[in-house]
Amino acid sequence: MLVRTGGCRQPEPQALQAATNDRIGLRGKMRYLTLDDGKRISKVGLGTWQFGAEEWGYGAEYSRKEAGAIVQRAVELGVTLFDTAEIYGAGNSERILGKALETHRDSAFIATKFFPVVPSAWAVRQRAAASARRLGLPSLDLYQVHWPNPLIGDAAIMRGMRSLQRSGRIGEVGVSCYSITRWLSAEESLGSRILCNQVEYSLVVRSPELALIPFAESHGRVIIAFSPLAHGLLSGRYHGADRPRNRMRARSARFSSENIERTRALTGVLSEVAAAHDASVAQIALAWAIRSPAVVAIPGAASVEQVESNAAAAEIDLADDEYQALNKVSAHFRPAESTDWSDEITLAHIKHLVKCGLHLTKTLRDDFRHRDEIAQGS
Repeated sequence: MLVRTGGCRQPEPQALQAATNDRIGLRGKMRYLTLDDGKRISKVGLGTWQFGAEEWGYGAEYSRKEAGAIVQRAVELGVTLFDTAEIYGAGNSERILGKALETHRDSAFIATKFFPVVPSAWAVRQRAAASARRLGLPSLDLYQVHWPNPLIGDAAIMRGMRSLQRSGRIGEVGVSCYSITRWLSAEESLGSRILCNQVEYSLVVRSPELALIPFAESHGRVIIAFSPLAHGLLSGRYHGADRPRNRMRARSARFSSENIERTRALTGVLSEVAAAHDASVAQIALAWAIRSPAVVAIPGAASVEQVESNAAAAEIDLADDEYQALNKVSAHFRPAESTDWSDEITLAHIKHLVKCGLHLTKTLRDDFRHRDEIAQGS
C-alpha cells in the first residue's frame, strides 16, 4: 500500500504508518509516524541540546523559564518527539525536559542518548537508569547510542540494550551518526530492529540520501534528522550585516563569511518557494527535510515563537517541482564542515571521543552523588 506523506508517494514502511492529529497549530495539523505499538512520533520534534548548556550562550533565565515554556507550547502544537542526551548541559537538559513534560508523559515520545566511552552491557544499563532518574521516568521510549565508538564494536552495547528491552526499561533502541554498515551490524548484535539512526540531514548535508534514507524507507526504520536547519545557516538571516553572536555558531567554519556567501543561491530558491507558501525560509528548509515518509526532524528552539514556526512546517506540502528545484540548487553546495562520519578511524574521531568524554565527566560527577539510587534502577 502507498501512503502520501509530505507531498510524495513512497512505499509504506513496514512498522510505520502515516497519521494526522486534530490538534491545530498556527498553520494546520501536525503529522506523525505511528509505531506498531501505537506510539506516535511527530514529523517535527524538539531537540533540547540547548537546555542548560552553557555553550549555546542562552543564559540561566532561558533554562529556568523559556525552556519550559517552549516544551509546553510544543505539546500544545502536537509535538510528541522530544530528544535529549546525558551529556547535554551535564544532564541538565534531561532534568529540564523531564520537569516540563511532567504532566504530558503519556503523550510524549521521549528519546535520550548515552555516550559510549565505556561500551559495556553494565555501563549501558547504568547510564539508562541515570537518564531515567533525571527525566523522572520509569522507562525510556527510545534509548540511543550517541555516537559510534571508533575503537570498539557494538556487541557489548547491544547486549545491554537487549537486557533493557526485555526488562521493560526501554522501548526502542536507536543509534546516532552510524553508517549503514555499522547500523546493520548493530542490528545483528541486538537480534532485532534498531528503530532509528539520528544523523545530520539538511539541504546542505545530504549524504543520508545515499543509503540511510533508502534503507529506512524500505525496512520500516526512521531517520531522525538533527540540525535540519544547519544550526540556523538555512534561516536566511545571516546574509546581511547580522552575524552569529553565540560561540557555537561563531566558532563554526560553516558560518564563515565565505561559507555564508556560498549559500546565497540556495537561500534565493528557498525564498521563492517560501513566498509561494506564505511561509518563512526556515519553514521551507524544514519541510524539505521531512518530505520522506521515513524522516522526522528535531530542530532546536530559542523561543516559543521559534517552536511555533517549526511545528507549522509539518503542514507544508512541497510540490514536486519545488522539491526538485531545491535539490538542484543544494547539490552545488559543499559545506565547510559536516558530521558525516565514516567507519574509518581518523584523528577527528578521536578528538570527538575525547571532547564528548569530557562533557560526560561533568554528568558523572552529579551521578556519583546519586549512585545508590541509580544502582537500584539498573
